[in-house]
Amino acid sequence: MTTIRDFMTDDHRRCDDVFAEVEQAVADGDWTAAGACFTRFHESVLQHFAAEESLLFPAFERKTGMSMGPTQVMRSEHVQMRELMQAAADALAAKNADDYAGNAETLLIMMQQHNMKEENILYPMCDQHLAYEAETLVPQLRAEMPGAGA
Repeated sequence: MTTIRDFMTDDHRRCDDVFAEVEQAVADGDWTAAGACFTRFHESVLQHFAAEESLLFPAFERKTGMSMGPTQVMRSEHVQMRELMQAAADALAAKNADDYAGNAETLLIMMQQHNMKEENILYPMCDQHLAYEAETLVPQLRAEMPGAGA
């Protein structure tokens, strides 16, 4: 049985790998590939956020009674990362490598910090508190994130 932590961490890595493809395409000056890769990255991250916000976080909050704790922090960071992704997408569309690089660097740092908090604090707490629910919750998360676990 896959744990929530393992499943969600694997999806972080998948998103990171696509983000690295965007970086390489920008470095190569291949704006078409960069745009296509960024679209895949953006969609994957948004699906990940949506699955957390619609399934994982509410299940955790119901089970623990904590609605003002780690899930609130993660939701707030999701808002910030959505804004950065949009700014990066706009810079890519304008073929502005400098603007893209600035937004991408900020996004990368924020994602790394965010993922560490989820992987080392929130997901283990989810595995602890949602042990009985994980058997149904992981397949639901997988259904919400079509590229995950692939």
